Amino acid sequence: MSTQTEVIDGYVAGTWKIDTVHSDVSFFVRHLGVSKVRGHFAAFEGTIVTGEDPLESSVNAVIRTDSISTNNESRDAHVRGADFLDVETYPEMTFTSTAIRPQTSELFEVDGELTLHGVTKTVTLSLELNGFGKGFDGNPVAGFSAATEISRGEFGVTGGAAGAAVSDKIKIALEIEAGLATEG
Repeated sequence: MSTQTEVIDGYVAGTWKIDTVHSDVSFFVRHLGVSKVRGHFAAFEGTIVTGEDPLESSVNAVIRTDSISTNNESRDAHVRGADFLDVETYPEMTFTSTAIRPQTSELFEVDGELTLHGVTKTVTLSLELNGFGKGFDGNPVAGFSAATEISRGEFGVTGGAAGAAVSDKIKIALEIEAGLATEG
């Protein structure tokens, strides 16, 4: 039987820094049950460690909750407030992986601990390995797409009176490009 690295084209073990210029942390939530409101977080950072055995890899990420944008400043201000994210009290959400399971050579499930609004819950990301390559500077780059769905209520994000207009389920989508960290 082949090892996982033998079936991942161009696989490189190492520590990778998320390239925030070429990455995106987005979400969407249903409003009034009929439309989807989309948004993203502009400020985030993270490290991906790809192990010699890909299934021993790990991810750690931090997202600044006050960087939320839904392209409507009034709505964003409300979502930053105590009814939803309460960014003054909870300025960050974090994700730390705990396990990786293969589905195919390019599809994985990544379990981890998501901390949001002071509550930590286990979530599973569906992860697609988009590949390994070289950046314009010749240094290694890697790309990943991931998605999950969370219940905002499970994290204590009620929404106050406006919460009834917004679905409990929030879909999260990540498009990540990372560069191999260099020594020194």
